[in-house]
Amino acid sequence: MSRSDYPPGYDDSHSPLYTPQGGNYPPPPAYGFPSYGGGQPGQPSAPYPGQPAGYAPPGPYPGQPYPGGHPGAGYPTPPPMPPVIPPTIPSDVLSSGDEFAAAGSNWDSLSVRHAFIRKVYLILAAQLLVTTAVVAIFTFVRPVRLFVQQNQWVYWASYAVYIVTHLVLVCCKGPRRKFPWNVILLGIFTLAFSYMTGSISSFYNTKAVFLALGITAVVCIAVTVFCFQTKVDFTKCQGLFCILGIVMLVVGIITAIVLSFKYIPWLHMLYAALGAIVFTLFLAYHTQLLIGNRKHSISEEEYVFAALSIYVDIVQIFLFLLQIIGASTK
Repeated sequence: MSRSDYPPGYDDSHSPLYTPQGGNYPPPPAYGFPSYGGGQPGQPSAPYPGQPAGYAPPGPYPGQPYPGGHPGAGYPTPPPMPPVIPPTIPSDVLSSGDEFAAAGSNWDSLSVRHAFIRKVYLILAAQLLVTTAVVAIFTFVRPVRLFVQQNQWVYWASYAVYIVTHLVLVCCKGPRRKFPWNVILLGIFTLAFSYMTGSISSFYNTKAVFLALGITAVVCIAVTVFCFQTKVDFTKCQGLFCILGIVMLVVGIITAIVLSFKYIPWLHMLYAALGAIVFTLFLAYHTQLLIGNRKHSISEEEYVFAALSIYVDIVQIFLFLLQIIGASTK
């Protein structure tokens, strides 16, 4: 008889490959590779040698606290883009002069001028305090953070309220100047914008939010001091600021469309850097309109519009800086 060249078959029933072990030894590893984004139950989560335990593929946005895993059910959606509406100055808000716009009006009295500036900054401080409180709650309170991330329809509802109240305050002279409607509309606008700011901040880690807040505060203080001291008149450059507003609107729409199909890091950072620079210039422009010692100024009756303009500039600077810092924070 001829002898077969093949080895005899192996019967696992007689002598198991893995014998039961006593004590608390873990069970033998399963055949094949672990599932994507995690290991088998009871096994270390590092699927390959040399990787640290608990390794998981990072999310698509670096610097944001996204858990790794396959993009499927329960995977967090990317943060929405910040709202960008070009700052608009109605003609009935401004007063102009050959040298100083405040000449020939109630601005001749320093007490009236200082009272107007003080009123605007008190309203602005109240708005920023509300926004900071909302951002802190959305960042530190985990149930609230998860709610706003999973229910973005509330964000878009607040976006609609933001647009409507902003257009009413800018375009309608009556509600903007008549008390208490101007304060009520400004309060609704502030709450809507604060919710949007808090929703966007909830997608970033605490370190990025703190850094963005600190840098925004330093930038705003520096710009305000510069506007009070400099002889450069930004109010003469109305055409330039109009073009910058239109450019930001167009670039924002294009960026939102492109990023909705494919995330491009350099495009996102370019848009955020451009937005931070442009709204810093807008902050200088609106601050000099408030001071009133330049060619153009805001009328003393438009304290609500003055606070609205500066508030939007500051919050937009914070949001754009948050995008830059959040992407660079690992």
